[in-house]
Amino acid sequence: MRIYYAPLEGLTDAIYRRVHRATFGGVEKYFMPFVSPSTSLSFTSRQQADIDPRENAGMPAVPQVLCKDAGLFLEMAKLLRDAGYTEVNLNLGCPSGTVTAKGKGAAMLKAPETLSRFLDEVYSKSPLPVSLKTRCGYFSPDEWPRLLDLFLCYPIHEWILHPRTWREAYSGVPHRDFFFEAAAKAPFPVVYNGDLFRASECREMEKFSLMLGRGLAVNPALAQEAQGGEPLTLESLRLFHDRLYREYLKWWPEKAVIGRMHGVMYYLTQAVDCPAPARRALKKSTTVDEYADAARRVFSESTLARDIHFTPPGNR
Repeated sequence: MRIYYAPLEGLTDAIYRRVHRATFGGVEKYFMPFVSPSTSLSFTSRQQADIDPRENAGMPAVPQVLCKDAGLFLEMAKLLRDAGYTEVNLNLGCPSGTVTAKGKGAAMLKAPETLSRFLDEVYSKSPLPVSLKTRCGYFSPDEWPRLLDLFLCYPIHEWILHPRTWREAYSGVPHRDFFFEAAAKAPFPVVYNGDLFRASECREMEKFSLMLGRGLAVNPALAQEAQGGEPLTLESLRLFHDRLYREYLKWWPEKAVIGRMHGVMYYLTQAVDCPAPARRALKKSTTVDEYADAARRVFSESTLARDIHFTPPGNR
């Protein structure tokens, strides 16, 4: 079983990836949160740091590009090749409204003819192998057969398929039958992504390569446990948190660190049974002292949850 860490915007930056790799095993590739290049190929300082090869040294990291212009994608691929990367991932699956409103991400799936012309140019000219991360349709699962036929025409390095439509986002049950069909027909590797939150669920799919996102964000030991390694403990969870917090404090302003750690703990606190007062103190913390005290309370007053999995906000 090969397991990849999905790119989670606002969470799995270079610092997070390095700390995760130093604390837990089981992840074969870390996919970077997407960069969306402008015509000037300029990026924010944080984006530049995230894709800087020096920030990813010794770690199997794959840059992801969100782009609807083939020429711009190819220019970005050249920059990544020159920086030493050996693969680039194309995001055709992001369901965010701010992304799809610009015709990017999953929005490209609703116009197969336009998508085909885009992929013709990308796959005929890319200086790097191109993997794809896609969904199985935009509005309806009925779009799947046409999209499957389209993708089978290209020399895809790896096809990471989240078998939901844009409209379904992360609701309902993934269409796993679509994934199994793609895996049976494709002459290239097809990777499953979607609703794998427990080690037992990963093992049910052990014949395939898997990409885990929210499941690993909640349980950072999930990949190693799924492959027979040590499961998560309260001590390893706290170690991961403390290492991550210290690293952010070295590099970022305190306000930015607190904001990022609240995002991290949105997931990690789902792995523990935490008393309500400690959870409230964490949520209210706005300074490094308040946050450090609240985080200590969370880990000292909590126990590891018996069934660790991701629960969507509306279901808590």
